[in-house]
Formats: sequence, C-alpha cells, structure tokens
Amino acid sequence: MLRQYKLRDYRFSLIIWVTALAVLGIMVIGSAQESSQLKQIIGLAVGLVCMVILSFVDYTWLLNFYWLYYLGGVGLLTAVLLVGVNVNGATRWINVGFQFQPSDVMKIILILFFARFFSRHEENLNTLKIILFSLVLLGIPLFLIYKEPDLSTSIVTALTFCVIIFVAGLSYKIIGGILLVTIPVTVILISIILRPGQTLIQSYQLKRILAWLKPSEYADTAYQQTNSIIAIGSGQLYGKGLNNNMVSSVKNGNFISEPQTDFIFAVAGEELGFLGCCLIVLLELLIAVECVRIGRRAKDLAGTLICCGLASLILFQSFLNICVATGLMPNTGITLPFVSYGMTSLISFCIGIGIVLNIGLQTRKY
Repeated sequence: MLRQYKLRDYRFSLIIWVTALAVLGIMVIGSAQESSQLKQIIGLAVGLVCMVILSFVDYTWLLNFYWLYYLGGVGLLTAVLLVGVNVNGATRWINVGFQFQPSDVMKIILILFFARFFSRHEENLNTLKIILFSLVLLGIPLFLIYKEPDLSTSIVTALTFCVIIFVAGLSYKIIGGILLVTIPVTVILISIILRPGQTLIQSYQLKRILAWLKPSEYADTAYQQTNSIIAIGSGQLYGKGLNNNMVSSVKNGNFISEPQTDFIFAVAGEELGFLGCCLIVLLELLIAVECVRIGRRAKDLAGTLICCGLASLILFQSFLNICVATGLMPNTGITLPFVSYGMTSLISFCIGIGIVLNIGLQTRKY
C-alpha cells in the first residue's frame, strides 16, 4: 500500500498548476456568486489533502478493488434516480447532509476501472468478446447518467473511454470499421433529431440545439449563450476587474444564470479579459500535458491509461465548456475543471491528480 519514494521524482509542478487554476477559479467564483466562494475554498482544501495523501498510496494496490469501485459507482448513480435531489429539472445530486454529484465521481472511477480492466485483457483486447463486454460495462453507467438527465457528462465520459481503449491498443482495423459505421449513423441521428416529433432526445435538449443554430428565432433559449459571448467580448484585453460594480457588466445585470458553474468562463472573460481567458486555457493544457508526460513513463499499462484518461477528461470537458460559453457548441451544461463551482467536481479531479502523482513516483527507469 505505502512504499518508499524519492522526493526528486515528485511532480511538484503538477500541484502548482492545479492549485493556481483552482485559486483563480475561487477568485472568479467569488465575483460571480460570493456565497459560493467559501464552499469552494473548503473543497480545494479537502481536495489538496486527498491529492497529497493519494500521491503516496501505491496505485497498483488501489486498482485491486476496481470492481468494488465500479459497483459502488453504479449503486450511487442508481440512488440518484431513486432518491436524488431535483434542481432546475435535473436529478443529479444526492443529499446526505451535504449535496454531492455521483456522476463526477463516476468519471474518475471509470478511468480507474477501465485502466485495470484493459491492462488485464491486454493480450485479447481486440477480441469481440472483450470489446462487447467493455461496451456493456460502459453503457450501464452512461445510461444512468443520461437518465438524470446529463447528456454532456455522458458524451465526455464516452469520449474519455474512446481515448483509453485506443491507448490500450485497440486495432486500427477495428477503429477504421467503427468510424465507417459511426459517421453515417451520426449523420442519420442528427437528421432524425432535427425533425419535428422526434423522441431520441428530450424537448429542452432539442430546443438548445435549435437555439444554437437559429439564435434569433429561439431568443428565449439562446439568451444565455448570447449574453455569454457579449460578456467575454466586453472584457477586451485586460477585463473590467474582479468584483467590479459596473452597470455595464453582464454579470451584475444577472443576464447569465448560474454564472459560477456552467458559464464561469464568461465571467472570467468579462472580468479578466482575453489574457485571463488565455491563462485559464494554458493552465488546463499544462495540467493535461503533465498527466500525459507522466503516463508515457509509467511503469505499466494501467498507469499509462490512468494518466491519459484523466488528461483526456480534462481536455474534453474544458473544450466543451469553453465552446458553449463562446457559442461554438449548443448549451450542454457542464463545468470547467478546477475553475467552476462544485465541490464534488473539484475533489474528484484532485483525487485523480493524486493518483497520477503516485504514478509519477513509480516511472520506468531507462
């Protein structure tokens, strides 16, 4: 469980990037919604403690319980649908004295689970049996997350799984075959979704897509993204400053709902300007790149898959959140890693980083 490590192998830079980004997020959250700032500070403190502790726990020992993690995660997602708390039409939280979001925890669990699963089946990964079994194992939590409903988390989780199975050694022939089927099926699904009376997605999800395609015709739904774009543009190069009381501020006018979570990037753009946005993007990228660098030197396949899985999760989720805030994609409602308000999300990512740090302490020696 615990081993002796060399301090020179400890990736302090990764902790610095994570802490800097989280502190920046706390500052922007305080400006967006002051009442949430203290909770986020507590979340960061708990997250950093978990990160440091897990960085010294042998990850190979942790992976011995991968089935327990998986079953526990599925149990929590099932509990959400049965006794979860409904907020704004979505049931994604469980209240046990405090609210937490199991889907955020499940994203990390699935990375650990499939890292262990694929490393155990490295030799027969490309067999139909293993591929179908892994898709079933993925499909169960994805279905439960989708039913909350949380389509954006389902998409990000599915994309992360694709990266993990690719890095694990999925045959290029199989990948090519999947693409040949996926591309036309995706086109067909999109055409069906855009037809009146479709039942593949819920009405509010369809309305968000139509509002993105035709914002002038669906102004009541597109107003959040429209105001988000205005806010980011109004910040110009240096921004208007944190906690400003300018009447022209989109944030101060309450033109964006939940600015501390899904549209935190809009607040950052308005108050920190283009340079502040670039700093956030750079820090997200540095964290992901550092994870990949550690993964390249991991002592085994499981370590590599964990690092690449977490890096891809951070990149996909950041990309999706920023694209929504800038109007490049339909509104999906997903947080910006380490920046958006959400204690479950912040602590879960810190746990993932802690495991990556331990992998970095056990790299291959050349």
